[in-house]
Amino acid sequence: MTLTERVRAIGLAEPQAFQEAEAPLTVAELRRDIKGVASFEAIAQLLTDKPQSAKNELRAACQQALSTPKWGCLRMEDKRILTEQLIDVVFGMGPLETLIEDEGVTEVMVNGAREVYFEREGRIVKSDVAFENDDQVRVLIDRIIGPLGRRIDESSPMVNARLPQGHRVNAVIPPITPDGPHLTIRAFGKRSLTLGEMAQAGSLSTGVACYLSWLIAFRKNVVVSGGTGSGKTTLLNALSCLISPDERVVTIEDSLELKLSPKAHVVRMEARPRNAEGCGEVTIRDLVINALRMRPDRIIVGECRSAEALDMLQAMNTGHDGSLTTLHANTPQDVVDRMVTMVRYGSDLPVDAIEAQIGSAFDEIVHVVRDREGRRFVSEVAEVGFDRKERRCVVETVFLRSRSTDPGEWVRPPKLLDELHGWARSDEALGREVSRWEEAELSRQAA
Repeated sequence: MTLTERVRAIGLAEPQAFQEAEAPLTVAELRRDIKGVASFEAIAQLLTDKPQSAKNELRAACQQALSTPKWGCLRMEDKRILTEQLIDVVFGMGPLETLIEDEGVTEVMVNGAREVYFEREGRIVKSDVAFENDDQVRVLIDRIIGPLGRRIDESSPMVNARLPQGHRVNAVIPPITPDGPHLTIRAFGKRSLTLGEMAQAGSLSTGVACYLSWLIAFRKNVVVSGGTGSGKTTLLNALSCLISPDERVVTIEDSLELKLSPKAHVVRMEARPRNAEGCGEVTIRDLVINALRMRPDRIIVGECRSAEALDMLQAMNTGHDGSLTTLHANTPQDVVDRMVTMVRYGSDLPVDAIEAQIGSAFDEIVHVVRDREGRRFVSEVAEVGFDRKERRCVVETVFLRSRSTDPGEWVRPPKLLDELHGWARSDEALGREVSRWEEAELSRQAA
């Protein structure tokens, strides 16, 4: 064959190559081709006992499928990317894998197949990733909740679950959401932030951080309040890490989120929903009641939502000083109103009797907010007491910070200082620390 004939032959071959390259060579197409060379059922059986072997089996099947002429137009790097994407679809979080692995992402929101949003530094951003169709979203939801013995279908179209790495998952499907399945994943960091790190990030001042550390050291009962996504759990984690390893702590959560120090003496308990047959439910209230029989020094309830509020108050009023909890509320005063409402879910006590319990149980309320720019910070610290003459719970603000750009101010000296001065008579180091704090915080406000 002459050189001219060879050139002509190449020219005739090129359009065919381009046609092949223009073919829809997607992950779904690769998955269909693999079914001819490997059994997904066999790979799934390996997944539980030998996850790495299962991935290796799938990689080998991908190499065999991609070696056929159909895939010859792709570069090696493109084939590698397709292989990894398929592994993410089969074993991981599919298109969401990169977002879940990104430690800067705190929330992932899937609104049907084509709209994926994520939250970073308090701001919601639309992602470039997308699912191929609603069925792929449903497959991911089923893969998440299946190993947990949970189900989601038309008769039960909502589900809450927790990923092995601790992320919290909520899924809702049609007919509740007519635009397709919706999936929300709350991502938690691999380790807890300390109060010092939160101070460096601007979430609170060093003075407030020092004051909060005294609340934990001197076993005050603290409620962390705020709205959704305001940083309640982050602050609760930071406070709980200050608890001495000599104390036995029982944590009670709807979904495990708290990360206490590995050196801490901790018993973790998690509520359990009803199973597919409608049996086996273990509520937060059940766990709070049981915790009282486990010889705890402190009890930490991840969040009070319902009638367990009464049992939490009783625990704080029966010798378990230094207990902690979180609560959804708009202001510290709203904490009292919400607690009264929740206690009345489980008991028909008079309001003044409930407020007496609250005033005796709670020492401090620490309120956190998230501003319009997405910055989270401690906006208020309030002391809680009970006015026996008026028969009502009293919430008095001691620290107030209205904006994230302001340092905040101490409205008045906290009552805790009187107790600290008493301890300082026998603890010189504490006395010096309290004196420095008063000079730096209170004298500055007076000036």
